[in-house]
Amino acid sequence: MKRTLLPLLLLFANAVSAQDRMTPELLWSLHRVSGNCVSRDGKYVFYSSKTVDWKTEKSVTHQYKVAVNDGEKREWTTAAGKTITQRYDNAWYATYDNFLYESTDSGTTWKEIYTGLQDAENVWVSPNGKYVAYSKDVLVKPMQGTDIYADLPNTTAKVYTDLNDRHWDTWEDGKFSHIFVVSLKDNMVKDIMEDEPYDCPQKPFGGAEDLTWFPDNRGFIYVCKKKFGREYAQSTNTDLYYYNLNSGKTENWTDGMVGYDMHPTFSKSGKSLAFLSMARDGYEADKNDIIVMDVATRRKMNITAKWDGTVEDFIWTDRDSKIYFNAPYEGTVQLFDVDVPFNEKDNTTVHIVTQGKWDVNGIIGQAKDEIIVTRCDMNHATEVYAVKPKYGDMRQLSFENDKLYHDVKMSKTELRAIPTSDGATLHAWIIYPPDFDPTKKYPTLLYCQGGPQSALSQFYSVRWNFQLMAAQGYIVIAPNRRGMPGWGVKWNEAISKDWGGLPIQDYLTATDYICKESYVDKDRLGCVGASYGGYSVFMLAGVHNNRFKSFIAHDGLFDLKSWYGTTEELWFANWDIGGPYWKQPMPGSYDKFNPSNYVNKWNTPIMIVQGGIDYRVPVEQGLEAFQAARLHNVKAKLLYLPNENHWVLHAQNGIAWQREFFKWLDETLK
Repeated sequence: MKRTLLPLLLLFANAVSAQDRMTPELLWSLHRVSGNCVSRDGKYVFYSSKTVDWKTEKSVTHQYKVAVNDGEKREWTTAAGKTITQRYDNAWYATYDNFLYESTDSGTTWKEIYTGLQDAENVWVSPNGKYVAYSKDVLVKPMQGTDIYADLPNTTAKVYTDLNDRHWDTWEDGKFSHIFVVSLKDNMVKDIMEDEPYDCPQKPFGGAEDLTWFPDNRGFIYVCKKKFGREYAQSTNTDLYYYNLNSGKTENWTDGMVGYDMHPTFSKSGKSLAFLSMARDGYEADKNDIIVMDVATRRKMNITAKWDGTVEDFIWTDRDSKIYFNAPYEGTVQLFDVDVPFNEKDNTTVHIVTQGKWDVNGIIGQAKDEIIVTRCDMNHATEVYAVKPKYGDMRQLSFENDKLYHDVKMSKTELRAIPTSDGATLHAWIIYPPDFDPTKKYPTLLYCQGGPQSALSQFYSVRWNFQLMAAQGYIVIAPNRRGMPGWGVKWNEAISKDWGGLPIQDYLTATDYICKESYVDKDRLGCVGASYGGYSVFMLAGVHNNRFKSFIAHDGLFDLKSWYGTTEELWFANWDIGGPYWKQPMPGSYDKFNPSNYVNKWNTPIMIVQGGIDYRVPVEQGLEAFQAARLHNVKAKLLYLPNENHWVLHAQNGIAWQREFFKWLDETLK
């Protein structure tokens, strides 16, 4: 008997009406909360709440101010919709259109102080309010036909003589994001990077965290990877550069540190600078450590070197002696602290502050004796919380989604330990449908995580959402297979150059384990995933020995040779795959770990999703897989999203994706 989806037509017709199960429409209607800052006196937390109308794809963002002591909340907006950029002890700064505004009365009134922010993307005001730094794209190397040939205004030609011709979802246009400095006294403007073909902030995801002013206003530190072309495409070596406002000179403060150096942040006194750093060039998922530099002597200390984990984000406390950070930990993301030593002989022991079935996915700041964070779990989108560090107690400060969740039944989640064939222990999240009945049998999905070295934690996404999957009547098993952070550095690194080896065996081990449960219908097993998870689906389709009845692969790597020839960040392929396919001897990944080599064994229905402007896993990967499936007479569906990159960012595309996702499963897991 064919299983139906709650029924589909009724489910999709009632977009956000009262209901007891999560739906795609309700998921896309949730408020998206992000923390902004804590007031200097520690009395208030400022956060933003964004909503997307999936019918119009228009979004609205509101800013709120909530009292830490009693939770009183009020909307905190500025005239004419200004966007808050910074706050200091005695002043707030906001931007709107081309203008910069200042408020000295906590946002009650605003004064226009600068009008030259045309096309500026980030704005940083010096602590004394006398200087403004901002980023702006500058044409450095003409690459578009219209820039090369003034008499050809309609040409669409692009001309390249080196690599990095495209990145993430954008073709290189010869423009680079430069830092400009303005003296508000005389409005003198200077491009501190002049003709350099380098970006700050780093593209595509860098932002305001890529620059920080010295507390004493002498200049600022900024992040930059000063490489171009082939060097850029094969290196992760960003450095921290100090720009001296008086001399106009730039110095590299992390010269010799060859991996990612990011997120420079001064202590409150300004005597110390902390930043995140990876040790090895070309390894984008290397252990991320906190380095503390004495500003006067430039002496550096790695204060998390002895800790067996990797840092995501951090803040200084009000004193120079302690840092709080968040990091993956055993299938979750938790808050930690570490003392900042005065010398290398001092103890730098890391302590875990919070423990629970959630992700501390952001750190906003300190409010007196509490740390303000954002938190989510597999049943709840992000909200703002206050943490008592001594005991790890947490209390909720924002409640943006409580009304929407009021009638929604939640899923039970549990972490299981599973023995592997090589004597290791694999941990996997199990997510159960609402009103789970152990006497019944349920179709079950194996979820394959991307990355490949991304944490599989209590995350909450509008795309790969476990609550939504479980609400449609599926059990989900989500293994923390080899390559996941949160289980020690050795486990995290075990996937490099072994993509199709033990990590794929971990997936099969988890599948066989869950099939021993009486409530799992072994005749209705599906396997889904994106990116490396999509690669995993393609690999499993050739080696699963008829375990699965349905596959869904989103932006997965199908043929490693063609992928190496078209992807953009080659450092990733060089590290994880072993280098180019013409290397002698050829890296073994191109033979034994290449999904296209196993396509003769494909015999299971497969749905393939591909973004049209995904340059990380370009379009030929999905098209090759779909063509191979159909030429082998395998039932297949291609969902092509022309205007999506490696993700699905447009609301209606997202809902169409989810409808097709569940329609396919309903059709193939009979």
